[in-house]
Amino acid sequence: MLNEFVYCPRLFFLMWVQSEWADNYFTEHGKEEHRRVDAQPGRVPVAAEAAAGPLQVRSLELSSQRLGLIARLDVVILAEGGKAAEPIDYKRGSPPAVPERAWLPERVQLCAQGLLLREHGYHCERGWVYYTESKERVEVPFDDELIALTREAIAAAYETARQSLPPPPLIDSPKCAGCSLQGICLPDEVNELRHATALRPGDGLRRLHPASDDALPLYVTEQGARVGLAQHVLQVRDREGTVIAESRLPATSQVCVFGQVQVTTAAVRALCSRGIPLCYFSTGGWYYGRTEAIGHKNIDLRIAQYRAAADPGRRLELARRFVSAKVANCRTLLRRNASTKVEAVLRELRRLARRAGRALDLEALLGIEGVAARCYFGHFGAMLKPPGERASAESGDCVGTPDPLASARSRCTGPVRLALRLDGRNRRPPLDPVNALLSFTYALLVKDWTVTLAAVGLDPYLGFFHTVRYGRPALALDLMEEFRPLVADSVVLWVINNGMVRASDFIWHRHGVAMTPHARKEVLRAYEQRLSQEVTHPVFGYRISYRRVLEVQARLLGRYLLGEIPEYPSFRTR
Repeated sequence: MLNEFVYCPRLFFLMWVQSEWADNYFTEHGKEEHRRVDAQPGRVPVAAEAAAGPLQVRSLELSSQRLGLIARLDVVILAEGGKAAEPIDYKRGSPPAVPERAWLPERVQLCAQGLLLREHGYHCERGWVYYTESKERVEVPFDDELIALTREAIAAAYETARQSLPPPPLIDSPKCAGCSLQGICLPDEVNELRHATALRPGDGLRRLHPASDDALPLYVTEQGARVGLAQHVLQVRDREGTVIAESRLPATSQVCVFGQVQVTTAAVRALCSRGIPLCYFSTGGWYYGRTEAIGHKNIDLRIAQYRAAADPGRRLELARRFVSAKVANCRTLLRRNASTKVEAVLRELRRLARRAGRALDLEALLGIEGVAARCYFGHFGAMLKPPGERASAESGDCVGTPDPLASARSRCTGPVRLALRLDGRNRRPPLDPVNALLSFTYALLVKDWTVTLAAVGLDPYLGFFHTVRYGRPALALDLMEEFRPLVADSVVLWVINNGMVRASDFIWHRHGVAMTPHARKEVLRAYEQRLSQEVTHPVFGYRISYRRVLEVQARLLGRYLLGEIPEYPSFRTR
């Protein structure tokens, strides 16, 4: 941590105080290079062993309350009968092109190890940095200047850890490009929103974090299936024990099981150890819980969230942004996809988005949101292509469903024109196929927001716009508002207009409509494709996937709650 503090105080704060961590190529490579020295904890040799000659001790752990340090030394060379010691610290790569041939953070870290050895009675005047790529050993003398700098760094690190806010991010620093926490820190994004000089002239904002994730969710919808573990691979077996799917743990971001699916204890333990959430759905797609590891340790962020939720002014400010962005995005989706003239509706939605941004209280905002929803869903059918124009339309298509039970009894197998009922949105249970699709995709989006918010340290159950209710992920519902049209509604339009769902993919019963397993699989496939689709961020200008957008927005909300940025930037597509 002392190395991280000298490298970047903000990185130190995020890692040590807020317990944030993420791996990248450099950290994984470093772990591999340390595998030998960390293989077995070392011990201080007895006098007879030390007198026999110079010895090497690997992975030796030392601590000192007076110095305020604890360290695991990679290698220690003991000489002079065990009275003199020289630490060796392993680093990936080759020596840098600086006069000392070692970066300052590495030299301070090594000097701290030397101070620990002195504290334990050893004579220690120098140490070594061993670079694994070039296999070179660079000497680092512990002179008075380096010792003073190390002691100052220790004191400054403790002082920084006592602060309530992390230090400001570095401005346009090349250090950020190789940092594994760049997607958590968001240095350029935070600086841009704080009106600092983060932009490079002519280049715009740097996209430091990956545009998309390598790990993806695993969905298990096969009833009676069993999810087990074979080394580092999740295996899904059917009732007969046949392996029907596999997913490597490093390539899995979450596991979602629907209905009667069993998960072995070994698989649950492996998921928890890697921080992979296990999400539970009913057979029909109702999201009702998850299993995860201990959880995020950033209590300061949750305290800031609770304080903001208790402040009527801040609640209203955030709720305005959520609702205004949702209405604006609904208008954009309707403008892009409506097959008929809807100019009057677009003007009304624009007016309502502006009114939402000026609402005087939450009750008025709720009324505006309700009017906008009725207006939007009342014209949702204008975005659905007629059956004859769909990608897989065939002759003999069914048109309309005047009587659900009669439609179910008919043996129509072609695409059905899935039009909303005249009363618009309905649910619990949905009364028509489109509402069944909307409810399912909204459940998936709530799940993803709940997982994302918990992963960044926020409480998904305490929101600002939606009423707090037992078991209701109010904050997840808040943040998903602006993404309902962009993600969930877009998926529904995609699967209908491209003929991915048919009349035979829905089951009509006395109380409503349900999807068949085939329909669920098609919607899941389309939903994941949508989340993986890259989009230009309207605030920062770089392209990232919708899956990454969710994380960025959640972390920006956290930066706003902690006071690092003046306002939460809502996501409005153009």
